Amino acid sequence: MCGRYTITVTLEELMTRYFTGDPSFDHYAPKFNAAPMQYIPAVIHDGKRNKLGQLRWGLLPSWSKEDKNAAKLINARSESLLEKASFKGLVSSRRCIIPADGFYDWQVKESGKQPLRITLRDGQLFSMAGLYDIWTDPSGHKIATCTIITTAANSLMEEIHDRMPVILGKDAEAQWLDRSNQDIPSLMKLLQPYDARQMLAYPVSSAVGNVRNDYRELINRAGADAV
Repeated sequence: MCGRYTITVTLEELMTRYFTGDPSFDHYAPKFNAAPMQYIPAVIHDGKRNKLGQLRWGLLPSWSKEDKNAAKLINARSESLLEKASFKGLVSSRRCIIPADGFYDWQVKESGKQPLRITLRDGQLFSMAGLYDIWTDPSGHKIATCTIITTAANSLMEEIHDRMPVILGKDAEAQWLDRSNQDIPSLMKLLQPYDARQMLAYPVSSAVGNVRNDYRELINRAGADAV
């Protein structure tokens, strides 16, 4: 499960990291508690170059009759992508990357649930694999939505949760975004647990549990040392 994450860098850093031109949205602000049904930065490939835009988090399949249940499709299990009607048609043509520099999960302890922020050890941006789709309402208004793909937990995440977002290595990013890449078996092999040795987790404030909270102090370490 990946239900909250952070993207705290500047727009310029995003554009430089993903070699994009000007973004297709007017306003960008760092997110310290990105949540489902919000519009989030995402990267796609338009056939010529990477493009930075915004997608609403929570997939709404193009064939849906109405805008509902998207909040239930914030994640897609990698193992069953090709079996689910909502996802299988998107793997070949509508792949995206969700840039992040951390994600939250909750570890169950005797004292209750402890929220943790999970990052790369070097603190750098990373790419979560996603799928997107475009839904058109009866009036012709288009809504672009996405889901984040999850996989089995690595050795770090096993102590926290049995799932984690798929984090693509830099070599895999181009393969995943390349719209001309129709090699589904090879694409599916990219959806693996990330190297636990390159990651760390540390406790944060329970305030991240409230989606209305979105401020820098949420990512500060709380209490015990990092895992």
